[in-house]
Amino acid sequence: MKIGTQDQAFFPRDLKEKFRYLKEAGFEGFEIDGKLLVDNVEEVKDAVAETGIPVTTACGGYTGWIGDFNEERRLNGLAEIKKILEALKEVGGKGIVVPAAWGMFTYRLPPMHSPRSMEADRRAVTDSLIYLERIAKETGTTIFLEPLNRYQDHMINTLADARSYIEENELNNVKIIADFYHMNIEEDDISEALHMNQDLVRHVHLADNHRFQPGSGSLDFKRHFNQLKEDGYVGFLTIECRIRGNDPKAEYMKALHYLKESLG
Repeated sequence: MKIGTQDQAFFPRDLKEKFRYLKEAGFEGFEIDGKLLVDNVEEVKDAVAETGIPVTTACGGYTGWIGDFNEERRLNGLAEIKKILEALKEVGGKGIVVPAAWGMFTYRLPPMHSPRSMEADRRAVTDSLIYLERIAKETGTTIFLEPLNRYQDHMINTLADARSYIEENELNNVKIIADFYHMNIEEDDISEALHMNQDLVRHVHLADNHRFQPGSGSLDFKRHFNQLKEDGYVGFLTIECRIRGNDPKAEYMKALHYLKESLG
């Protein structure tokens, strides 16, 4: 397993400098914003070639959710994701992280009454995934379907929820991304959920129980990493977190060291 990262505010803004910084810091991959990638494909290709730091995946960078309530936004989002997948093919990236939606609606906060039925929710997400399955096959990439916690999405909250879409629609180019922060809220046991879905988990996001940097909270990363090892996981572990502390750079590097120690 290798450790990657999303962007952080203290990383250099220049793309080549950013990739150089990641290499010097000890990261092994970069999860890039989708729009940043689409707008700078050639520069990203040059940065990857120069540093050897791969673009592992894309996350974000599109404007409509695959389960969006607004049909025009949903279709616009799919068109933008298509462009991101084509750009990922150009730079050797593995795929894109997509939730059903983020921050659109939750049953846990007012008004608690969805403007769309559960059946219609499922149709919208299913239609999107079937479309993206075809694009992913054409581009040799993967759709990493992400369960979010109940306060950020009302459609896909657990690994089992994501699995049901994949199995029911016989999707070969859609896999599951396991996010420790969301799993800490939704799963009875993170390690058990990872084990039960080992055949479909192909990407991992890391944050501690409170969404801040790993090692600053209560999650047992070593235990969960050991479970991934036992199950033969060989993908990336990508840090996706906020940073708590007076010196964000120092705290982030401390988290990276902590994760490497937890990996053993």
